Amino acid sequence: MRALSMFVSTVLVVTTFTGPAAGAVRAKPAAGTSDVAYRRSDFSTGAPEGTAGDGDGLSFASAAGTTSYTDALGTRTWEYARWTGPEEQVGFPATELIASWTADIPAGSWMQVEARARNAAGLTKWYVLGRWAYGEDAIRRTSVPGQGDADATVSVDTLVAAAGRQINAYQLRLTLYRTPGSGLTPRVRTLGAMASNVPERKTVPASPAGGAWGVELPVPRRSQNVHEGHYPEWDGGGQAWCSPTSTTMVLGYWGQGPSAADTAWVDPSDPDPEVDYAARYSYDHAYQGAGNWPFNTAYAGRYGMDGFVTRLRSLTELERFISAGIPVITSQSFKKGELPGAGYGTNGHIMVVVGFTSTGDVIANDPASSDNDAVRRVYPRADFENVWQRSSSSGGIVYVIHPPGHALPATVPGLPANW
Repeated sequence: MRALSMFVSTVLVVTTFTGPAAGAVRAKPAAGTSDVAYRRSDFSTGAPEGTAGDGDGLSFASAAGTTSYTDALGTRTWEYARWTGPEEQVGFPATELIASWTADIPAGSWMQVEARARNAAGLTKWYVLGRWAYGEDAIRRTSVPGQGDADATVSVDTLVAAAGRQINAYQLRLTLYRTPGSGLTPRVRTLGAMASNVPERKTVPASPAGGAWGVELPVPRRSQNVHEGHYPEWDGGGQAWCSPTSTTMVLGYWGQGPSAADTAWVDPSDPDPEVDYAARYSYDHAYQGAGNWPFNTAYAGRYGMDGFVTRLRSLTELERFISAGIPVITSQSFKKGELPGAGYGTNGHIMVVVGFTSTGDVIANDPASSDNDAVRRVYPRADFENVWQRSSSSGGIVYVIHPPGHALPATVPGLPANW
């Protein structure tokens, strides 16, 4: 489960900008629709310090220096290399920014993602959006609380602009760390950021058909509730594990996941040991849960997947992914009764949209089910869209996970690309 925060409301305006990432003037979304733009980093640009980058990724090439880092594992010295990306224009006044990545991080190494913004007052400080490692030998994988100032704050994995300090442009900075003298080569395959402005809206109307009515993808079904009480050191299963449970469903669809040897530490009576494994290796030690959005897509990257976090503007957009054979993980919150057929309420929950009925209702693999057989649900289109898109919910947050060789659908013509 992931509690969802309210969004900062701003007046939406059309902005014209110049610069290397600007391009043509962009069309305005329909009134009341979120402004969203996702951009993937080009590692052949920017300022490298000991890194080597191209269109295929960014690698540790040589140490730019050493530093120490202290957490629950103790104080250790690390070699580091760093890449600072160019300033990226957003194209509208954004209120939030989420970075996400996939990487190959061998034992004895880790990575840190930071962002800074340009607003009406100038350039902000650097904010840490995540300290990530696959394993548990180098650092405790963590978000960083307590970074708020007059410009912004960081809510787990999201840079949230302060009132009147909307984000006009941003930079990302990526630092790779390794054990001194080890010669390890941590490598980031992809890094991107989604900037958005979700308008204040208590209700959201159902969107029109998008071409996927009558399509259902064969995504395996996993219940989070069969894990109730499992491994309290990683938040104890049950409602706390909706995010890793959903991530494992999508990985299973693509034929990926941990081996039997990987999950040998899981209790042999466990029906789906890959869920326990995913919870352990996406766990955020500061947040004290497995619901960190980019940590889940980064976990999927462990299996060669491309994964990122963005916002979709409607179910019409989401249908593009289903038509392309790509299930989509969504985040939403609702009171009991607001989503007919759910039978529960939640202040933050993750599930997988796997298709649509012939009349356009949503077919979801909802992990908040009594067992695996009960996971498939059909939710009314209008109710689902409302609890997913409104400003008191996630404003359309999704995880997109797919093999690099499986093409994404085309983005919506005339609007900023949001994937």
